[in-house]
Parts: sequence; structure tokens; C-alpha cells
Amino acid sequence: MVAGTLAAGALALSLTGCGDNVDTTERLGRKTAEATPDAGGATPSAAPSGATPAPGSASDEAYKKWGLTAPLQYAPKPAQKPQLPKPTAGKVPVIDRIPVAPDDKVVFLTFDDGAEKDPEFLKMAADLKLPISMFLTDNVASSDYGHFEKLRDNGSASTINNHTLSHPNLRTLSFEGQKKEICGQQDRLEKRFGQRPPLFRPPFGNYNDDTLRAASECGVSSLVLWRVSMQINNFQYAEGSALKPGDIVLAHFRGPGELKGTTETQMTTRMLQRIQDQGYRIGRLEDYL
Repeated sequence: MVAGTLAAGALALSLTGCGDNVDTTERLGRKTAEATPDAGGATPSAAPSGATPAPGSASDEAYKKWGLTAPLQYAPKPAQKPQLPKPTAGKVPVIDRIPVAPDDKVVFLTFDDGAEKDPEFLKMAADLKLPISMFLTDNVASSDYGHFEKLRDNGSASTINNHTLSHPNLRTLSFEGQKKEICGQQDRLEKRFGQRPPLFRPPFGNYNDDTLRAASECGVSSLVLWRVSMQINNFQYAEGSALKPGDIVLAHFRGPGELKGTTETQMTTRMLQRIQDQGYRIGRLEDYL
């Protein structure tokens, strides 16, 4: 898809992309900035090596503990990766859905921002072996980057990626301003975690050609959007009223203050139930890119 088409699709979901009914960064960014940041001099910790978890790798009883009525189904790493857009003229490609076969009912979990750091969610993700692609914003996540390191290292092959330093609307910034936001977070994540993230998600799903060029210069390989957003209880869809094969699902690291009393684990349980109800498996996004 061309950037303009995807921008329109992202705009349709902009109210659910890091800026929906329960706005995180505008309200929590100021609070988190006042918290003690994670030690900037911490030794970089690269992700442990290991294969992507196979279907059924979670404990047989884990699903009951977290309110599910059946075990989650996981998609194995595909034997051949799907055909995806390629970089062009110094710009990263934009991906908002993975082009899998029409009968391949697989979706992908992504979580944004990093304001909520619930220890119970760490337990849930580890028990269920959820492969999560995290997109972290420095000014809300950096007060405890160790929380997300634990999530990355829990055996689920979860990953840490870039969601800018301060969560601006990138379309309002110059090329240099965008580059500062993207490269700055690339640098901080590399220093803290030992790896330069390959994936980038623009706040609110807003981007332009300058974003694609800046991301490329910062070492990003793909700009990742979404087609489905998890609200407190249900999904909101960019089109239609059901999941589609290859959908990238957007959720957020949020807690009761932003979810009207609902905890992060309760929201995640509901999301997983909706995925199961529609007969879908969960894949690891990076295995398909």
C-alpha cells in the first residue's frame, strides 16, 4: 500500500492509537517524567537467544489461571515469509497487516507506550508465553525499563521496538525534528537493551514522507501500523466487524486509571478471549517480517 492510503487507515484509528478515550502519554507523560528514570548507565542486556515458542508451549493449566476457557493456539514460524513491501528511495516500508493466506487465521499482538508496569502482567505474559512486540516511548517507559526487559526475557520471544522519545504527532515536526525523536529513541533503546530496534511505530499512526526517510536514516527496517485496536472490553476495527487473517492488533500498557478501573491483565484476558472466540491463533510478528 502507498503511504497515503495507509495514513488514511491509520487516521481512522487515530482515536484508538495511543490517544483514545483513555489518553496515556498526554497525561501520564508528565507524571512519569517526574519519576526516577531507570538507571541510564545500566549494562546493555541483549535478548537471550532461542527459538520462537511452539504452539502449546505454555503450561496446560495456565489458561485457566488467567480466565480463559481453553488453551491459546499459537502459529509456528512460517516456512516461508510472506511477500512484504520493500524499502524504496531511502524510505522504510509501511506495514499494517501481514499478507498471509486467506485461510491462515493468525493475528499479532503489539503493545504501545509503556506507562503501566504491572507485575501481574509480567506473570500473565510469562505463564501464557505471549509473543508481544512492544513499542516503547521513552518519557513513559524509562522510569522502569527493567520491567520491559523482564517481559522480553520471559521465554516468549517478545521484542522491544521504537515509539519515539516523547510521543509527538510527527506530522507536525520538521524532518530534523522527526529524526531527533526517532533516532533519539533508537539510541536510548540500544544503550539500555543492547540492540537497535528494527521496527518503529509512529504515535497516533501519524506519519508522512519525512517520517519514512527519518526512520530509514535511524536504522529502522519497517514502520508498523495496525488494523485492530483493543479498547477496554472489545476490539475496534479499521474496517468491518471482525478480525482478518494477518491483522496486527494494537493494545497499550495501561492500568486502572486509564482503563476505568480495569487492570492490564483483565483487559488482556478480554482481548485473548475475543481472539479465541473468532478462531484465531497468535503469531510472533517478527517471524513474518
